[in-house]
Amino acid sequence: MLDLDDPEIRLAISYAPRVAQAGVTALFALDARLGQLARSGRDPMVAQLRLTWWHDALLKLDTAPPPAEPILQALAKEVAQSGISGAALAGLVEGWEVLLDAPPVDLALVAQRGAALFALAAQRLGDPAPSAAVAAGGGAWALADYARHAADATERERALDALRAATPPPATRWPRALRTLGALAVLALWDGNRAAGRNEPQAAPARILRMAAMALFGR
Repeated sequence: MLDLDDPEIRLAISYAPRVAQAGVTALFALDARLGQLARSGRDPMVAQLRLTWWHDALLKLDTAPPPAEPILQALAKEVAQSGISGAALAGLVEGWEVLLDAPPVDLALVAQRGAALFALAAQRLGDPAPSAAVAAGGGAWALADYARHAADATERERALDALRAATPPPATRWPRALRTLGALAVLALWDGNRAAGRNEPQAAPARILRMAAMALFGR
């Protein structure tokens, strides 16, 4: 199975049905790789070329075997064969291209990327028609993720303000199969409610307890 650097995502995926864990890991590994490329260089043109390569490679999953790239091979084995198209996966690239623009970035597009990622993960987890809670939770998670990684303090606070203003996921119980996504969504709301300027480390004990509560009770 692919490795993920984010300890909270790793823990959240452990809540998923075992049969879906490799597929959900591949989806979040793809999102992380695209994020690294979008954030990595000072030259937006180079980053754009790399993201374009991934866009084209993901599209080709619909018509050809994957190249010898671990994430693409995992997607072909664990995600594409479950009915999720390469074209749908390629849509995630467009959500990261917004970071190539000079700040301020379009935060609506940031949120849309998270909603799309959560929708794909929900489909792999067995929910063919993701709910409003999935879309809202994914949007909130992407805004919190952008805030956590933003080097510019103004951009970080813009993202947190957008997170606070966003429509929260409906206050319903998350089904057991989707509590991986619920755990990440409640952490995003946690980040939105924290005091301005406070940087809480990932996998802090209180955050782990909040994720555990979601895993147990679905709220």
